[in-house]
Amino acid sequence: MNEQVLQKLKVLAESAKYDVSCASSGTVRRNSKGGVGNTVGGWGICHSFAEDGRCISLLKIMLTNYCIYDCAYCINRISNDIPRATLSVSELVDLTMEFYRRNYIEGLFLSSGVVRNPDYTMERLVRVAKDLREVHRFNGYIHLKSIPGASEELVRQAGLYADRLSVNLEIPTEENLKRLAPEKDHQSVYLPMKYIQQGVLESNEERKKYRKAPRFAPAGQSTQMIVGATSETDRDILRVSSSLYERPTMKRVYYSGYISVNTYDKRLPALKQPPLVRENRLYQADWLLRFYEFKVDELVDDRTPDLDLEIDPKLAWALRHPEFFPVNIQTADYESLLRVPGIGVRSAKLIVTSRRFSRVGFYELKKMGAVMKKAKYFITCNELPDKTILELGPTQVRKLLLPHPAKKKDDLQLSFDFGDSFTTHEKP
Repeated sequence: MNEQVLQKLKVLAESAKYDVSCASSGTVRRNSKGGVGNTVGGWGICHSFAEDGRCISLLKIMLTNYCIYDCAYCINRISNDIPRATLSVSELVDLTMEFYRRNYIEGLFLSSGVVRNPDYTMERLVRVAKDLREVHRFNGYIHLKSIPGASEELVRQAGLYADRLSVNLEIPTEENLKRLAPEKDHQSVYLPMKYIQQGVLESNEERKKYRKAPRFAPAGQSTQMIVGATSETDRDILRVSSSLYERPTMKRVYYSGYISVNTYDKRLPALKQPPLVRENRLYQADWLLRFYEFKVDELVDDRTPDLDLEIDPKLAWALRHPEFFPVNIQTADYESLLRVPGIGVRSAKLIVTSRRFSRVGFYELKKMGAVMKKAKYFITCNELPDKTILELGPTQVRKLLLPHPAKKKDDLQLSFDFGDSFTTHEKP
């Protein structure tokens, strides 16, 4: 690796850091004779972290950060005066193989700015994946970012070499997307999503008949939406997510708190910091939609179109519906147990299984992983000393469960605990 390639790597890795949809799970690709590496089964292949806390087990890079589009929210927009770089297909392939052999990475996450046109860019991304698989016999994880507007033929080729494909929706509504990115529309995003879905489903059917039939994007697809750059409510965002999850191949929707990188553009809000708490609440709500059998309108509605930033969405729902509680741990069905704050999927399954043999009490619930600090106000079982939400009321329970702000102390004031014989004095 020469100095010029390393300089390109620095520029393109920096440009790629704003894309959070770099999933690294959902498929198994075993090594073969003469091949290099493998993709392990399980959820995630993380082993190192960047300074900002993000996992970097994948080489997360762009093929080029030149772009013909002028999207208001993007650092790589054509009107920005930033360092630009482009890696050739061979340079990127060699870089990936060198990093893999040195055990720096376990896979590749590759995206790109759009140069010339979507098909030209997509063709180069496909060539990178094809060379890794066929020339270098690379069996590690590959996640390709499909270019909006790319042709069906190129998307189909990409799916034969990549483990996961993704197309970023970016802005939830067409109206706001047109306002911030006039060259784009939702149709150019939903069409590649459709091509990926068709490819995965056809591949699954083919493999039922022929065991050695080629796999198509075995880890499915994902997408990303920016949170806070436009006026959409959490309800608008979650409705889009819910409709996307109805597609059988959509594995994850990622939410990226808007980072104010183009402060000069008056179409964008002037945020001092990204809405990270809101982003976290959306991920929690997303989890409830996928695994806890909640519906969007249960979490957000006309009266409360945005999620509560102080408490998690499941607890917020429980406080708005005290009539549903307390839930009897000994008799409640699995679906009702999932609605209890502090009880997760694993705990609910263990409760249903365990109570066939003995009664479940406070101690047993803690051993099963239930967060009793929350759950005790919403259940009835043996040995529960505290009152439930029926006696205390939603307002009091909320007050008890809200995190208490830490008391501010004077750093210059020392305080020691000498037991009962001495007392210490702190500033009021």
